[in-house]
Amino acid sequence: MAGLRLGPLLRHVDREAGDAATVWVEADRPCTAEVRCEEDGAGGSSRTFQIEGHHYALVTVTGLRPGSETAYEVLLDGRRVWPLEDSRFPPSTIRTPSIPAAEVRVSFGSCRWTAPPAGERDPVGPDALDTLAAGLAADPTAARPDVLILLGDQVYADETSKATRRWLAARRDLRDPPGAEVADYEEYTRLYYESWLDPEVRWLLSTVPSCMIFDDHDVIDDWNTSASWLSEMRATPWWRERVLSGLMSYWVYQHLGNLSPAELAADELYAAVRSTPDGTDALRRFSAEADADPACARWSYRRDFGRVRLLMVDTRAARVLDEGKRAMLDDAEAQWVHDQALEDPGSYDHLLIGTSLPWLLPPLIHDAEGWNAALCRGERGAQWARFGEDLRRRSDLEHWAAFPASFEWLTGLIEKAGSGPAAPATICVLSGDVHHAYVAELTWLNGRAEAGPVARVLQLTCSPVHNRIPRSIRLGFRFGWSGTGRRLGRFLARHGRVDTPRIDWRKTSGPWFGNQLMTLTLRGRTAALRLDQARAKRGWSPVGNGGRSRGAGARLVTVLERDLTEGP
Repeated sequence: MAGLRLGPLLRHVDREAGDAATVWVEADRPCTAEVRCEEDGAGGSSRTFQIEGHHYALVTVTGLRPGSETAYEVLLDGRRVWPLEDSRFPPSTIRTPSIPAAEVRVSFGSCRWTAPPAGERDPVGPDALDTLAAGLAADPTAARPDVLILLGDQVYADETSKATRRWLAARRDLRDPPGAEVADYEEYTRLYYESWLDPEVRWLLSTVPSCMIFDDHDVIDDWNTSASWLSEMRATPWWRERVLSGLMSYWVYQHLGNLSPAELAADELYAAVRSTPDGTDALRRFSAEADADPACARWSYRRDFGRVRLLMVDTRAARVLDEGKRAMLDDAEAQWVHDQALEDPGSYDHLLIGTSLPWLLPPLIHDAEGWNAALCRGERGAQWARFGEDLRRRSDLEHWAAFPASFEWLTGLIEKAGSGPAAPATICVLSGDVHHAYVAELTWLNGRAEAGPVARVLQLTCSPVHNRIPRSIRLGFRFGWSGTGRRLGRFLARHGRVDTPRIDWRKTSGPWFGNQLMTLTLRGRTAALRLDQARAKRGWSPVGNGGRSRGAGARLVTVLERDLTEGP
């Protein structure tokens, strides 16, 4: 008798026709997974596929009506396994948009440590996803996101919890590398179980569609930071299995659900994995090729939500690391992003560029990363280059600013997309990674594109969902936005012979520190932004709470509401 190990996750909901969706599940043995909806004629089924002894299905649900909401259940070989017996949560539902959609609500954030079990003290405070789930479950009529965008570090392969370390120690000797970090596919599955079996998050992901992209901790801190870093990692005996398992598990647990039913039908790897009793070898070969040559795989993708276009951009696996031609994206990936952004101008009112790493940083940090990149490529000689490489690794200097040519390329693409009579109202770069939140707005200094309406361009950064940041780094980020910090940054840039950017930007809101989520509400050519922080309720302690929902002990507090189309 087949059982449900993980899921369901509601992933892709068709925003064009409004009549289809995909639901991801993991079972404990081969079976047929079925999604059955209350809505007459709506549902779907799929046979599981196997990877490393684990069994998965991505069920395409058809027959949905636009502008409707229907509860659904999951069956494995005809036996209902979801909703769980005695569940305290409302039914999981699939909500389809009206066509055309009047409004799109997008919530986003990144960097989520797994919350400890209910009853244990949480050292980093309430989890924003837990808190969001508890609020929606308590009031099913409350406004909920149309899509949840998770911008990296969904799991931490290099920073495991106490419970996972105990599990690893029972499996192998932690004195052998990579120690208490994950080593193979089976250990990656443990991370996803720990994160997505969280009751609140499990229910939330079953009823709110999600888009995901990886960042470094999904594999390892500073993943692909430089050519010398990669060379050193490849020389270790454990790295190959780690990176292949990271890519394989990402494809299964995150990437597949990013794709539409039409994209799935055309995906050769998905077909190959499903055509054999065990798809492990096919997926492993693909992952090895992707690791050896980033141009062999595309992890970036596009989603259209009516007149809102989302481009999710891979800023980790697609990098070119040769110091002489260092780039955030390889040529093929950059061309794809360029073409998707500029396709059919005038067909969207808002362009969202999802990139785990911020494009616009505090000016001091931006200039420091550009200076460091110049040192590493030898602008000041070999000794400075060695110093620069050491500093790059110790200080995580690897954002868009650390790839100067790519920073200019993205700036130029945004200029093209945002100029002319068909320009969208806003172009918002959605990012995480840096464990705080802020809003920055772009000012064009020179080199403007052709005359005409120009989109408002904003950097919206929101992290962490559930993590921490040391006080010293908080002070550093605040200083980075200051006038003194800006002047120090320009001094470093001059030392590295770095060109002055042809754009300027200023922080218009923030910074905020805490566990948080941002929400964009897009209606016509208007855009409203809200930032909510998870805060514990006064007098409530997670210790000894009798097994109640962790999110019930916290609430989301709105610290910013702003109309982005009217200015700060």
